[in-house]
Amino acid sequence: MALLEFTDKGIYCEAADVYIDPWRPVGRALITHGHADHSRWGHQHYLCTTTAAPVIRHRLGNIKLSTTPFGETTSINGVKFSFHPAGHIIGSAQIRVEHKGEVWVASGDYKVRPDGISEPFEPVPCHSFITESTFGLPVYKWKPQSEVFEDINAWWRANREAGKTSVLTAYALGKAQRLLNGIDPGIGPIFTHGAIENTNAVIRKQGFALPPTIRISQQQKSQDYAGALVIAPPAATGSNWMRRFKSASVGIASGWMALRGTRRRRAADRGFVLSDHADWDELNEAIDATGAEQVVATHGYASIFARWLREEKGLNAWDAQTEYEGESLEQDKADDQEGTNETTV
Repeated sequence: MALLEFTDKGIYCEAADVYIDPWRPVGRALITHGHADHSRWGHQHYLCTTTAAPVIRHRLGNIKLSTTPFGETTSINGVKFSFHPAGHIIGSAQIRVEHKGEVWVASGDYKVRPDGISEPFEPVPCHSFITESTFGLPVYKWKPQSEVFEDINAWWRANREAGKTSVLTAYALGKAQRLLNGIDPGIGPIFTHGAIENTNAVIRKQGFALPPTIRISQQQKSQDYAGALVIAPPAATGSNWMRRFKSASVGIASGWMALRGTRRRRAADRGFVLSDHADWDELNEAIDATGAEQVVATHGYASIFARWLREEKGLNAWDAQTEYEGESLEQDKADDQEGTNETTV
């Protein structure tokens, strides 16, 4: 029996009787990060990194949650667990599992290139590696982050000169804070959707520096937004919430913007290729760095990526079905509840 198995509830370690990022209620859940497809309500006990905990508590409410710093080993029924930076969002982790000389690592979601705000990815040697494959095709290759932010700033400046509001969509947790950390706040005022500002407040309390932002409210007038940047969850742009902006240009920051036609289908004026997931080169780089001989690919182009690993790299690789969603162009599910009032005004 493998140290980690895929069940109808999630990734299960029978020796310790714990699950990693389970999607059905379980007794003990080890959580890689706070996104809604990996951190779900209903488990009896949660364990996550110290920096991931505040947002998870904010999103899930009154849960029984324990924390661990990166790199510290926790023993459960003789099985050793440790959390290591995944570089995906603040607090995100890969989970290392060791028992009787066998080592597995569950990646959760990750990216290899530092973004300036998340704890940088660290490769973890192992025998078996469970990898995401959200962008597991060669067509997905990211430009340097600095170039993407130059494009975003130039777009915002041009809109400001034209008297337009620049509305940029991003997940409330992760992408929004990355954008705020990378843009030039000297261009103009920055407004945020309520769901994003709620998350910003949690992140700021942890000591992470973000530029000043203004929560959007009904008291503001349309002229207040002229020339400003507005960061909002994706679903907000298709709701009545957008009516407050007299003249707006909509941009999307997502890895899916690498596909021609995606921006047009989403009725956006600009698409910026910026993802919190590994691109094709990063996926391969991360797997090589683990030294793993066995790789399990999940969510995304899992079957295609696993076949590549078998046929081109000679690894024992296969794909497994999960309920993780990776990066989508839709709103993070947690935002649907947090931002209800703002999106219907």
